Amino acid sequence: MPIVRAVTTTSESKPKIPAGSQTLARGLTALELISRSPNGLTIQEVAERLGIHRTVASRLLATLAQFRLIARHDGRFRPAAGLAVLGATFDSHLRDLSLPVLRQLADRTRATASLLVAEGDEQVAVAVIVPAGVAYHLSFQEGSRYPIDRGAAGLALLASGPPTPGERDLVAQARRDGWVLTHGEVEPNAWGLAVPVSRTPPSPATVINLVSHRRDVLEAGRAAVIEAARELAQILA
Repeated sequence: MPIVRAVTTTSESKPKIPAGSQTLARGLTALELISRSPNGLTIQEVAERLGIHRTVASRLLATLAQFRLIARHDGRFRPAAGLAVLGATFDSHLRDLSLPVLRQLADRTRATASLLVAEGDEQVAVAVIVPAGVAYHLSFQEGSRYPIDRGAAGLALLASGPPTPGERDLVAQARRDGWVLTHGEVEPNAWGLAVPVSRTPPSPATVINLVSHRRDVLEAGRAAVIEAARELAQILA
């Protein structure tokens, strides 16, 4: 994603920023700093790197978070899904690129296929595809948000990152096996099966999720979900 950089050089080469543009330049620089930090940045870290007061940094980050360009989790700010609309190098084409893969997966497994990304302590549905020619299926809206610590998709998103103290056993299992199956954690009586999509920072953790009211359907479709995740990872690389 093209980012305007505030160049930190000597006084002779430092560009003059009009007073009215200083806040914008600082905000964009803060966004760039965060996007390049795999572990995110705290308010104090941003303030120190920009050479501004912590209160000013806090206001800048609050504005970026308001527009969902960044999200705060465990006291650290990281890139958020709102960046998707700003440039192809982040995720603006993520949904479009994923649709053929999800359509094939949904029709092949006869279950609803979806793509979700991590945003702070939430999981966000980027794309949802229902199977064609199936009289009864489960579905949910694109843009839906759920806590990241529940459901197959959320646990698979957590498994995309390093181990954390107190994490659920299912997260560790998903990290080891490459997939996770849950029941009734987001919707009563609904089964979910999710597989992480391998991506590199600053792209957010991403998963393909399959949902159905039947466990046997998801178990039979597990290999197809794994294959779809690998295919999408290659497309996004």
